[in-house]
Amino acid sequence: MLQEYRADLHVHTVLSPCGSLDMSPARIISEAKQKHIDIMAITDHNSTRQCRVVMEMGRKAGIAVWGGAELNTREEVHCLAYFDEFEPLDELQKWLDRWLVKIKNNPDYFGDQVWVDEEENILGEEPWLLIAALDRSLDQCYEEVHRLGGVFVPAHIDRPGNSLSSQLGFVPPDIAADALEISPNVTLEMIEKYGWAKIKPLITGSDAHHPERLGMNMTRLRMQDAGIEEFKKALGGVDGREVVPEILKL
Repeated sequence: MLQEYRADLHVHTVLSPCGSLDMSPARIISEAKQKHIDIMAITDHNSTRQCRVVMEMGRKAGIAVWGGAELNTREEVHCLAYFDEFEPLDELQKWLDRWLVKIKNNPDYFGDQVWVDEEENILGEEPWLLIAALDRSLDQCYEEVHRLGGVFVPAHIDRPGNSLSSQLGFVPPDIAADALEISPNVTLEMIEKYGWAKIKPLITGSDAHHPERLGMNMTRLRMQDAGIEEFKKALGGVDGREVVPEILKL
């Protein structure tokens, strides 16, 4: 039987240098419960190191938490990667460590890059700037995420920076991706004008860097369960499954 899930598919934590230090796993899970979020994706910049704690806390709280990252490709295009198992996340982290361009982080300028446990004790600090680019192309990032069994989605495609539109000038009709993320600024008129919905399924997320932003932009998913394999089927519209960004009010 198909069920409807409210999903926030773009959430940052304390680990992202641009994220608030209030975005601890405990605070994120608390906010998600208050806002009746069923599925949440943790997508810190170029790192998965905070995912495991949030995923484990989510399971205890009855919230499905997907792990992943917001990859910054060689073209400076931000792309979301989603997984729901620890093993591929660990493999992705090794790949990210290999290909992240090594620029020393300056916490006073860019922000702290720490990851924490359930009690908000610091477990580690990332020395390399996570908002730097990977020395991997858009296609190579897609290939690695798919090799590991994940879902790959170019982020906020309509924004004037770090998007397909800003970096390439357009959204290629043959883009290697499973879906496209749109920001809350998008209208139906824009979608019709640029034909994005004809290229790939559309999703959205809050891109929350602060607790109050969590759940601001949601995607409704009709699926049998809250796993990644069901999400893949929903993106394909298999047997009545569907993906609908709430902001479109379709």
